[in-house]
Amino acid sequence: MTVPDHSSTLTGWREWVKLIGIGVPWIKAKIDTGAQTSAMHATEITEFERSGASWVRFLVQPWQVTDDDAVEVELPVHDRRTVRSSSGHAQLRPVVLMTITLAGRRIKAEVTLTDREEMGFRMLIGREALRQGFVVDSSASFLGGKPPRDTRRRNRGKA
Repeated sequence: MTVPDHSSTLTGWREWVKLIGIGVPWIKAKIDTGAQTSAMHATEITEFERSGASWVRFLVQPWQVTDDDAVEVELPVHDRRTVRSSSGHAQLRPVVLMTITLAGRRIKAEVTLTDREEMGFRMLIGREALRQGFVVDSSASFLGGKPPRDTRRRNRGKA
């Protein structure tokens, strides 16, 4: 038997996460063991060069039903990946590295950027991130806690 060198933090099938360092204190995410890489809803995705390196500028819209509190972000492009959606459509996406707080633990994750406007969650947490010591309880939600009530109301479009 192999003993993991990290904790086994329990998480539900959906969680509120924090995106450290990009000005997004809360975003609701689906924990998706069917997805290899994490993905985030991003609009106005524009790649550019800075000091000879590839970077990407994009807008993060953390709330499900409104574009309020959108944050413009610039990060280095870590990679580009072809991702196949559940409908079978393939798309080449930029990949960035982000620091995410999930269930009280801070981790680094590779995140693809794509338009998820029509999807139920603005962010997916995939297997690569979950391999850092997370166990998913598919019958539970928000085991890592919830943001303040006013934040949850903003996510539903209520100020």
